[in-house]
Amino acid sequence: MMAFLDAFQNSAGNFFLLVLLLVTHIYFTVKLKFIQRRIPEGIRLSFSDEKEGKGGISPYASLATALAATIGTGNIIGISTAIAVGGPGAVFWCWITGVFGIATCYAECFLSVKYRIKKKDGSYAGGPMYVLDRVLHKKKIALFFAFFTVAASFGIGSSVQSHAISAAIGEKLSVSPHLIGIMAAMLAGSILIGGGKKIAKVCTYLVPVMSVLYLGGCLLLLLKNVFFLPEAVLVIVKSAFSSSAVVGGITGTAVMTGIRVGISKGLFTNEAGMGSIAISAADARTTSPVKQGLISMTGVFWDTVVMCAITGITIVSSMLRVPERYQNIASDRLCFAAFSSLPAGEWLLMLSLVLFAFATIIGWSYYGECAAFYLLGERGIGLYQILFILAVYLGAVMSLDIVWGFADLLNSFMAIPNILSLLFLRKVIIRETMEDNRKCLHEK
Repeated sequence: MMAFLDAFQNSAGNFFLLVLLLVTHIYFTVKLKFIQRRIPEGIRLSFSDEKEGKGGISPYASLATALAATIGTGNIIGISTAIAVGGPGAVFWCWITGVFGIATCYAECFLSVKYRIKKKDGSYAGGPMYVLDRVLHKKKIALFFAFFTVAASFGIGSSVQSHAISAAIGEKLSVSPHLIGIMAAMLAGSILIGGGKKIAKVCTYLVPVMSVLYLGGCLLLLLKNVFFLPEAVLVIVKSAFSSSAVVGGITGTAVMTGIRVGISKGLFTNEAGMGSIAISAADARTTSPVKQGLISMTGVFWDTVVMCAITGITIVSSMLRVPERYQNIASDRLCFAAFSSLPAGEWLLMLSLVLFAFATIIGWSYYGECAAFYLLGERGIGLYQILFILAVYLGAVMSLDIVWGFADLLNSFMAIPNILSLLFLRKVIIRETMEDNRKCLHEK
């Protein structure tokens, strides 16, 4: 099985998916007249108190749920691995991918809000499955997307994350993985039972706390490395186009390897194009699909353009300041080596990893629950919650090499039908967005 998954990672099919995502990002960036320029507007709208629109949760709660799912261990471990395998230049390509991915995130969230449905309890449901089913009349493809969303929530959304929690705690404390699994499952279950509104409420508090905690540690390290920051940025940019850079014992890496690794990490870290973020956007209280699209696309900005970039610069500047600390170090330990320069830094990083992983569990539980509702209706939600909580426990106590390998495979099965829906409905997205642009210019 591992051989098959490794083969998929290096296959033409996986390369095709990366190219398809990147081309989609660039296409919508161009056709939407660089929608990224409206990021400040999206940030402002995300904190506005929208009372007139339809929806079950506030725009900020919707964004927080998406951020909980996307800002995860990939922002720490993923960037460490990207630098170790692809060199410092991988950070540049990850960042560039995030910038272009903002446009695709806007497009998928626009469609999700425009074609959402109202549920019996007054909340709204949406996402690529509803677009594929009700607009494009591709019922089988919609079922395909929803099924693999549920499957992904059991893998990368729960068991992988609880395993990360168990590993992080186990490194510093002698605690049974079974106890960690039980506690994580119970805590997650207490939130899941409250439904989508409780999940969103928890995320609105959890996301700021964990982000400030981790970024605070990074900023302290950047202050400590302040004299190496210009060189760190220069090394990241130069090694993106040259294989000669050597930093902290990591030898120069082939440019194409850095590009491939950086783009791959960027595409799957921020989830733009997968359709998952669009699911949380559907229940946002808003008066316009364009408005919620602008709000939701800021999630990619915070996740990749900010979090991943800061992580990358923190690691590379630390490698320049104390290169001997990075000699013969494991690829996933670069961030730990950087944080070891701070008093209790490794404890701070451990706590950040635990919070990031638990937030991902909560965020992805919402995605999986919405997909289960589409597949089986209300009767499917209870069954899904039981299986999800079980997956949280099992992830903490079992080896997950195969599950990690399956993560990218499941992401692919989600991304392809979602991208097809975006391309089929591209004219609707472009037309209504351009109309909104003209309206905004006229008002000014």
